[in-house]
Amino acid sequence: MLKVGLTGGIATGKTHVARRLSELGCLVYDADQIARSVVRPGTTGLAQVVEEFGQEILTTEGTLDRAKLGSIVFADEARRLRLNQILHPLIVAELDKLIAEAESLYPGGICVIDAALMIETGSYKRYDALIVVYCSREEQLARLMKRNSLNKQEAEARIAAQMPVEEKIKYADYVIDTSGSYEQTRKLVDEIYLKLQLRCSAKPNVLAT
Repeated sequence: MLKVGLTGGIATGKTHVARRLSELGCLVYDADQIARSVVRPGTTGLAQVVEEFGQEILTTEGTLDRAKLGSIVFADEARRLRLNQILHPLIVAELDKLIAEAESLYPGGICVIDAALMIETGSYKRYDALIVVYCSREEQLARLMKRNSLNKQEAEARIAAQMPVEEKIKYADYVIDTSGSYEQTRKLVDEIYLKLQLRCSAKPNVLAT
């Protein structure tokens, strides 16, 4: 199985790219969804986050208030790093389990792992190839403000909290610029998928040990 990392800055179009790769036949796992699952009520992950950040990051129903937690960690680099230290091992463990299951069922397939902090954490090294998604700074800012109902200052702070896209591109095997239309992005994804298929067919179909 060919294991591919998919990353990029916040609000740069990773979801659209991941959706298209899934339509083309890739198995796609979203690290953000997994991050949500590891902090469900009753999990060790949620208990650790509450211990670190306090009861105020819980809703009245006892679930994680992601907006509240986000307002804390995006305003304090040290606390954001601490949150990553708590969640990253839990997310990686769950991903490992899912990838192992996929590899046993589809040894000749393509598995895509969508994760925003893949380069920052070094987890991109675990995969055979890396796709970096990006768009212009102006487009990224506009998308983030609209998507998350943020003002310009809040959106800029969230973008600034991540590694600059110019730096991420240095790690990429493939890059996708989503600044254009959906159709243009779709064409770029399709072209890269064909390249991934070629790499997959050249890769021995042996299970990882």
